[in-house]
Amino acid sequence: MSLTLEHVSRVVEGQTWIDDATLRFEAGSFNVLLGRTLSGKTSLMRLMAGLDKPDSGRILMNGVDVTQKPVRLRNVSMVYQQFINYPTMTVFENIASPLRQAGVSNELIQSKVLETAKMLRIDKFLQRHPLELSGGQQQRTAMARALVKDAELILFDEPLVNLDYKLREELRQEMRELFKARHTIAIYATTEPNEALALGGTTTILHEGRVIQSGKAAEVYHQPQTVLAAELFSEPPINLMPGRISGNEVSFANFVHFPLNVDLRPIGEGDFRFGVRPSHISLVPSNDDDLELAVTVEVAEISGSETFLHVRSEHFLLVLHLPGVHE
Repeated sequence: MSLTLEHVSRVVEGQTWIDDATLRFEAGSFNVLLGRTLSGKTSLMRLMAGLDKPDSGRILMNGVDVTQKPVRLRNVSMVYQQFINYPTMTVFENIASPLRQAGVSNELIQSKVLETAKMLRIDKFLQRHPLELSGGQQQRTAMARALVKDAELILFDEPLVNLDYKLREELRQEMRELFKARHTIAIYATTEPNEALALGGTTTILHEGRVIQSGKAAEVYHQPQTVLAAELFSEPPINLMPGRISGNEVSFANFVHFPLNVDLRPIGEGDFRFGVRPSHISLVPSNDDDLELAVTVEVAEISGSETFLHVRSEHFLLVLHLPGVHE
C-alpha cells in the first residue's frame, strides 16, 4: 500500500488552499502534517480521503489513479478533533457500524469489535452509550470505529486537541504502539511542533497550502532547509538574529563576540541570520564550549512544569525554554 500525491492543487473561490503538493506515504508508516491553523492540513486530508477533488494533479493508491474516486469507494477512515459518535447507539454498535455497512458477518463483527476495543482499553464500556463516557473514552470509541475495518489509510485531524494534557500524552503513546503492528498508512495533523516530535515518524511542514519540508521528524527538526521551516517546527518560535562571521569569530550587533564554532567555518565570511532554539539556551553552563551572554529578564511565562523566559540585551530579544518553574 502506498499513497502518492503528484502536483496536487485545490483552489476555492479564487483562493489557493493547496499549492502544488507532491508527497508519498508508504504502508506501515506514521506521518505527521504540521502547520499553523489554516495552513492546509485538513484540506489536504480531505483530498487524500476523496471528500474533495483537486483542481490539478493526481492522487494514487498502490499506483492506481483514484483522483476522481469518491470516499465511499476508497478504503479510508478519518478521525476528527470532535468526538463524532452516534449518541443513540452503544459503544459496541458505534464501533461495529462500518463493518455492518460493509456486510461483514455477525460472528466476525463480534470478534473484530472486541479485539479493537481491548486494544484501545474500552472493552468494559461496550454496552454503554457515548455520553456516559469520559472525553478520552469517547475519542477512543471514535478511533476504534476508524481502526476496526482495517482501512488502508487512516487520517487523524487533530484528534487529541480537545483532551486534557494527561489524556493526550497517554493516547499519543498508545497511537505510536498501535501502528507499529499495523500495515496501514496513518496521517496525523497537528499545530504543535512538540506533538510532531513526540509522535515521531515522518513530518511534513505545511504553510499557506504549500509543502515547506518533509522527512523524518528528527531530521526536519535538526536540519530545517529554510528559515520558515525552522520557525514553524519550534515551540516557542526559534530565536532569529543578524550576525557576522569574520576571521575567527562570529559577532552579533557588533558588540557580542564569540570564537568561531567549527561547524560554521566552512560557511565563509559574511553577514547571516542565525537561529537559536529556545531549548538550546540555559541559565547555567552545561558544556565547556558554552557561550556566555548577559541579559535582563523581562518576564517568566510559567506553563505547567516548564518556563518560557523572555530576556533582553541592549540589541535583541531572546526566549528561553527551561524545564522547571523559574520566577
